[in-house]
Amino acid sequence: MNNKKVRWFLFSVTGLLFTGLGLSLAIDAGVNKFNSQPWVVQGTIALITFNSGLSIFGRAIAEFVWLKKS
Repeated sequence: MNNKKVRWFLFSVTGLLFTGLGLSLAIDAGVNKFNSQPWVVQGTIALITFNSGLSIFGRAIAEFVWLKKS
């Protein structure tokens, strides 16, 4: 398999996983806030994870564009 295809695949899967995990953590933090439980640390980790997933997925898009150009 082409090295560029492998990089694109790994970035895309990892980005989608981190984005989904971040959203799940954010929803859980929202439920904790609604139930008057501690939520700030979990919410912060959720935002970091979600934004990391978007950044990694953005890199996957760049890898895909470079793959199609070559």
